[in-house]
Amino acid sequence: MKKWMKIMLLAVLPAMVLTSCDDDDDDNAMIETANVMVVHASPDAPGVDLLVDNAKVNTAPLTFPNNTGYLDVQAGRRNVKVNAAGTSTTVIDANLDLDRNESYSVFAINTLSAIEPLVLEDDLDTPAAGKAHVRFVHLSPDAPAVDVAVTNGPVLFGNRAFKSATDFTPVDAASYNLEVRLAGTQTVVLTVPNVQLAAGRIYTIFARGFVAPPASNTNALGAEIITNR
Repeated sequence: MKKWMKIMLLAVLPAMVLTSCDDDDDDNAMIETANVMVVHASPDAPGVDLLVDNAKVNTAPLTFPNNTGYLDVQAGRRNVKVNAAGTSTTVIDANLDLDRNESYSVFAINTLSAIEPLVLEDDLDTPAAGKAHVRFVHLSPDAPAVDVAVTNGPVLFGNRAFKSATDFTPVDAASYNLEVRLAGTQTVVLTVPNVQLAAGRIYTIFARGFVAPPASNTNALGAEIITNR
């Protein structure tokens, strides 16, 4: 059963397994890892530097709405710090427990003043023949609850509120024109044309940005598609 969890502080885990390399093959063989994808989904937050167990692990700031792809991270309890890019100012300091051989997506969400993580455990089991798996995550901080539907077709994900995520759902592999509607209505607030869902692949679609961006912010409501597998 797929599970998902929220933690109260941002847990951003990029790029690498933080273990020393030596010539001891037995030691290296015992390293247990998890797969972690980090997604910057806070529409008014600047780029950040990422530290795992006090070691900086990114060479360039992670910026909205980009992601790291899946990264091998040593399993167990990891201390994570998030600094404003190029500074030593720590804005988030948290611990996260990672199970070996599991896959996670860590979304940095909400506005900068209320930034928080949404951590999802990802079910990457292979879809059935001719199928793709897709989930929806509502990450627009000022958007109401929405339905995600096929244009002129059925609702795929209904009544999804901010911070909510669906399970990965099997759909026929095809090209889809999707639309996001105010929940329970036919009022379309966003169209997402020509979404290609290939057989055997796994995708996350997330709503991002602001319905009403604040002054000088250009991150309007939109959709981002991640290929998980």
